[in-house]
Amino acid sequence: MLFRYDVLCVGSATLDRFLTIDAPLKSIRPGDKLLVKSTEIHSGGGATNSAAALSVLGLNAKVLAKLGRDHDADLILREMKQYHLSPRCQSRSRHPTDSSTIISSHQSSDRVIFVQKGASQDLTPADFSAAHPHPRWIYLATLLGKSFQTAKTIAAYAKARKIKLLFNPSFYLAQKGRSYLKQILQATTVLVLNKEEAQALLHVKTGNTSLLLHQLHALGPETIVITDGAQRCSAFNNDQIYSYLPPRVKIVHTAGAGDAFTSGLLAGLIKKWNFEDCLRLGQANASSVIQRIGTKNGLLTEKQALAEIKKLKIKIGVSSSDR
Repeated sequence: MLFRYDVLCVGSATLDRFLTIDAPLKSIRPGDKLLVKSTEIHSGGGATNSAAALSVLGLNAKVLAKLGRDHDADLILREMKQYHLSPRCQSRSRHPTDSSTIISSHQSSDRVIFVQKGASQDLTPADFSAAHPHPRWIYLATLLGKSFQTAKTIAAYAKARKIKLLFNPSFYLAQKGRSYLKQILQATTVLVLNKEEAQALLHVKTGNTSLLLHQLHALGPETIVITDGAQRCSAFNNDQIYSYLPPRVKIVHTAGAGDAFTSGLLAGLIKKWNFEDCLRLGQANASSVIQRIGTKNGLLTEKQALAEIKKLKIKIGVSSSDR
């Protein structure tokens, strides 16, 4: 197959509204009226976040995400142009563009997120076919509602044409379980999720990350990465277990950290870096994004990432997989 570009990023495109307040979130009571310290509006969603990150790192990425016929969609498209991205989905949904409101406290990194799903649940197999997909990789973020059937179509397409698939499910999707996700997992080359999502997908409570990695590997993915916020990140690749503690940085907002990490990891794989440096690239990107508000602010170029990797000095432990 003739590959025309590096990555097709499939998932949602959202308009994110970030509200920062002075009061601790835990102190808020029903009926309270609070002053907002600052408000920012940025595009978000798994498809646009990942494509922007990959583009900044020098890769040719395309976006497949369904938008509504509204002002929010226009704002998202305008911001996508800043990252030299254009949508591959030409049709619009009658449903509103996905949106979210993220409320965080100036006093801590706590946050509350309100999400409204709309157009992203209206992505069809026809939308995918019309995108003329010929990428080296497909980055598949969360698709819910009737769009999940499209996700399965995409997975089957990737498997049949030997296109590598990275799958990055949200908790909403992971909790559906292994049977529900079987077709996608069997087509997945790289699976990236956090510890809570891994436990939800497997319907287990164990905190043993090595066990989680092996159980996920048995479902089909070749490479698995499990993040855990500020706690240890673990990965399985080529029968080896990788583990490291994320470096401590000043956290302003954690929205977008997962997409930044996963995109950095994928960029390293496409550039054929060794796996340890792929993890370092992902972590450097995530560590930069969480020091700013907005899921795309702080994304690193390759040159900036190399400098950050050198500065962060992330030590990664590697051991043989113990089955």
